[in-house]
Amino acid sequence: MSSNELATKYQTFQNELEGFIVTRQKLETQLQENKIVNDEFEKLKEETKVFKLTGNVLLPIEQDEARSNIDKRLEFIQTEIDRCEKNIKAKQAEMEKIRSELMATAPAPTPASAK
Repeated sequence: MSSNELATKYQTFQNELEGFIVTRQKLETQLQENKIVNDEFEKLKEETKVFKLTGNVLLPIEQDEARSNIDKRLEFIQTEIDRCEKNIKAKQAEMEKIRSELMATAPAPTPASAK
């Protein structure tokens, strides 16, 4: 593969890596938000009514069901973060391999001529 092809491939991988990082950041934000909701559920008394926003309407929901939904959401988000981290590590490894190939194909620097 020529150096131009390698450079193009490296740039493509870099763009993909940036996409994975942005996705991970969004997931981290969602995880923190859901942890806050979960913490708030821990403070609730059993008889406290819980509502779910559906569209622009608040509908009553059983507290156990709401807790279960949050637990499932936390689990799902964590699974997605783990998957995203695997993708990031794999992409970084691919980029390192291409970078090594680029370094190997780069012409050796010429010594500066003495004046």
